[in-house]
Amino acid sequence: MEEKKNEKTKKRTSLKNIIGGDILATDFFRRQTKLMVLIMVLILFYIHNRYACQQQMIEIDRLKKELIDIKYDALTRSSELMERSRQSRIEEYIATKESDLQTSTNPPYLIKNKK
Repeated sequence: MEEKKNEKTKKRTSLKNIIGGDILATDFFRRQTKLMVLIMVLILFYIHNRYACQQQMIEIDRLKKELIDIKYDALTRSSELMERSRQSRIEEYIATKESDLQTSTNPPYLIKNKK
């Protein structure tokens, strides 16, 4: 028994044992290999999850900017359409094309259905 105690006291951890990897051959590390593998897998999962989240946030920002650009474009086209469909612009266009169309002098009236 005294020999085992002497062996344990002789096997002190030194920098040479840590760098050389001899510390991984100790009894404690042999018993805890499954736990260490589980911790490594969880660390890898955490790193991957964070990276994927950052990529999604970058994509969301890009899509938000694109959406704003599309909204401004739609607003511009809508205002152009409103400008072109005004009555005065239509009358001006018809006058330049020498068409037989004229602006109605009679007001519009409502047709009612008889039930």
